[in-house]
Amino acid sequence: MSFLCSWLLFAMVWWLIAFAHGDLAPGEGTAVPCVTSIHSFSSAFLFSIEVQVTIGFGGRMVTEECPLAILILIVQNIVGLMINAIMLGCIFMKTAQAHRRAETLIFSKHAVIAVRHGRLCFMLRVGDLRKSMIISATIHMQVVRKTTSPEGEVVPLHQVDIPMENGVGGNSIFLVAPLIIYHVIDANSPLYDLAPSDLHHHQDLEIIVILEGVVETTGITTQARTSYLADEILWGQRFVPIVAEEDGRYSVDYSKFGNTIKVPTPLCTARQLDEDRSLLDALTLASARGPLRKRSVAVAKAKPKFSISPDSLS
Repeated sequence: MSFLCSWLLFAMVWWLIAFAHGDLAPGEGTAVPCVTSIHSFSSAFLFSIEVQVTIGFGGRMVTEECPLAILILIVQNIVGLMINAIMLGCIFMKTAQAHRRAETLIFSKHAVIAVRHGRLCFMLRVGDLRKSMIISATIHMQVVRKTTSPEGEVVPLHQVDIPMENGVGGNSIFLVAPLIIYHVIDANSPLYDLAPSDLHHHQDLEIIVILEGVVETTGITTQARTSYLADEILWGQRFVPIVAEEDGRYSVDYSKFGNTIKVPTPLCTARQLDEDRSLLDALTLASARGPLRKRSVAVAKAKPKFSISPDSLS
């Protein structure tokens, strides 16, 4: 419609120039017309198309008789270039759809804190619902909370980076299957003094998670974000396994993406656990006395629940 309307508009302009100059009446007017071979609106419309798309059949041309015709020729060429640029940008944006690609990157609805490798760890699960991979995927985590400096200055949104435990080094991840991202709560962690009693909605605490990467098909950078408030962090829970191997292939059950099970976890801060390691030894003995209880959590942004057949991920 943009091209058609511009052709019709300039066809009307060319027809008015020829009408005002007397080029439409045969045998009348000056000997040299403003535009040769224009005798009706149809011929003016054909000339408008030839000018804007630079076809140039050779039957019609602008003469030096009318300076106004030369000006209209320049204006129509500029308008045509602008329409081409705008249409190309719109088509590229529609085909890229970086925001839609970010919607297929999902996070668990809740984060959990449990013991892993003998240390308290903050954990969350992230997954990609598409087969096309995210190149150079990186993940960053920050704690945002209200703090007061030693000088008495109140910082309402104090941001502290949380290092991620990664054997590769840095924050890079290989998101070929759902991963459990975890942060070891040690002496350098801003969660070192976090206790189970602090995980309520009145606690001024929020953990922001940002996943960035390059879309494989388009090369455009995409970003997915989520955050966990204090009451969205589950103490003493662990994510259930969702990746299984069947007949030499791996399958992912996204219907259990956010499911957790209760595991024995010390009800103390990481600082207290480091000071008294006997709390962990006593917990190991207590874990053998009863079965683990399973907790079902809905998948984040999952309406309906996501699921992938066993043959979809191999």
